[in-house]
Amino acid sequence: MARSRPLTLTALALASAATLTSCSSAAPDARAPQKEAAPGFAAVADRSATCTGEATIQLDYDTAEAGGLDPQPAQWARTWMLTGLTYETLVTTNEKFEIVPKLASSWTTPDARTYVFTLDPEAAFSNGRKVTADDVVGSLERLRKGGSVWAGQLGPVKSITANGPQTVTVTLSEPYAPFLGALANTPAAVLPMKEVKAGTVDLAKRMLGSGPYMATAHQQDKSWTFTANPHYRHAAEVKLTKLNVEIVPQDTTRMASLREGSAQMANFNSADAIDLLADSPKTKVYTQKQSDFFYLLVNSRRPGSKLADRNVRFAINAAIDRRQLVDAALGGGSSPTSVTPSNLPGACRPADLPSAKAGPDKAARLAADSGAKGLTLKLLVDNSEPVLAQLAQVVQQQLAKAGVTVTIEQYDVGTYEKKVFTSRPGDFDLAIGWFVGYVDPSMVTRWWNPRLSGFSSGFAGDHPDLDKLIDEAAGGGAGRSAALSKVCASADEYSEIVPLVHRPSFLAVDTSRVSATVQSNEGYGDFLRDITGYRLLGK
Repeated sequence: MARSRPLTLTALALASAATLTSCSSAAPDARAPQKEAAPGFAAVADRSATCTGEATIQLDYDTAEAGGLDPQPAQWARTWMLTGLTYETLVTTNEKFEIVPKLASSWTTPDARTYVFTLDPEAAFSNGRKVTADDVVGSLERLRKGGSVWAGQLGPVKSITANGPQTVTVTLSEPYAPFLGALANTPAAVLPMKEVKAGTVDLAKRMLGSGPYMATAHQQDKSWTFTANPHYRHAAEVKLTKLNVEIVPQDTTRMASLREGSAQMANFNSADAIDLLADSPKTKVYTQKQSDFFYLLVNSRRPGSKLADRNVRFAINAAIDRRQLVDAALGGGSSPTSVTPSNLPGACRPADLPSAKAGPDKAARLAADSGAKGLTLKLLVDNSEPVLAQLAQVVQQQLAKAGVTVTIEQYDVGTYEKKVFTSRPGDFDLAIGWFVGYVDPSMVTRWWNPRLSGFSSGFAGDHPDLDKLIDEAAGGGAGRSAALSKVCASADEYSEIVPLVHRPSFLAVDTSRVSATVQSNEGYGDFLRDITGYRLLGK
């Protein structure tokens, strides 16, 4: 499922700690609909600004991985973003979720099962050694055999071979449409395998990559220091030459830093930030639509539970008014979604789902006919962020109209995850949280097959008909869009993992100091994806 810690996505704040040059400023238009600076971009940096300098980045929380700094077993989006400052993948995604070159300058697909990558000959690790095909082969083999969550996202890889110093061929056992999308995230980064095999680099403790920055210091939950990689092949484009990262958990503190000028960028998870920062004329708040989405889990696996009845679960699903969730809990700063995140290419339309066609108007009748009416259910949320409880309260009110009584229980993240994801069967009736949405629909649909996801087996059944549809859609081909629509309809009818609405991200920028490039959509929680294009402004 690969979420971000703890059920919270990436959040950075960029603050100046050095002498900056040039000048610019802008004032926000509170709660006005966001107008794109260019197609696919909420903001585009001023490329005419050429000054260099250092900046301080404030994050609301740090990485927290059992594997330390090793990117391959990383499960949290925060880790993907931070380690992605140092490591590079073969490919990446653009503002349209299209796959574009990164370490691989090009690739060909002789057939639906074969991918031939040609490496950028100028790519080098921060120790000066050139990136080779052996590094790529070793990295992907290490990932494939490591048993991490991301190993499963690679799909049916049959072989990985080097065909010369700059060419790598990956062969799949069968067509798998999300393959390139899986290569575009940091767990699939190319590692310095020569040094790893020699034992001179411990990836859990030290990062050595070919990306724009080197991590030169790290104090857990306190700070990071990133300095520009002199061997980065696009080093001339990097104007933020040093990033001092500070961990600042409190939203109010980050807002104060923006107002007083000690921070230039901060993220928030609520549209309230737009209003609360409206008094700062130099601050602009950008909305980035994440493919991440809030979910309602309906546990069908508890012995004796009426939720084992598919019709009961569907009645609960139909009772949920997603547009009301957006307006009441998220201040209008989101949109409904389906099994496939609605901002991804080829995604299903939420309005076409069987539950949407039934709708809240028919939910009371469905509840009465199925036996859901009169049920009393416990709804679990964790305490990582207020919006989860707000969503739960709206769902509670909506289900009450269908005759279902809901009591809300809030737990710390550890207890929540034990009850929901660890216990077999899950120790809950209903649960609200959120998942990362990724960049390809079939990377998400895997979760509806417990044999593929693993984590959902405690609350969702294995349905062979749905599994078959998921596999057919993942195979790609001309009929993929229709296959994905069938997946969405089937998963919606089973009503065990119920997508609700997108999880929004709000990025506040001090436009008198930083000119940022922010994509309107993001799939891996990396709002610093275009960091090498950021420009420094100021006196």
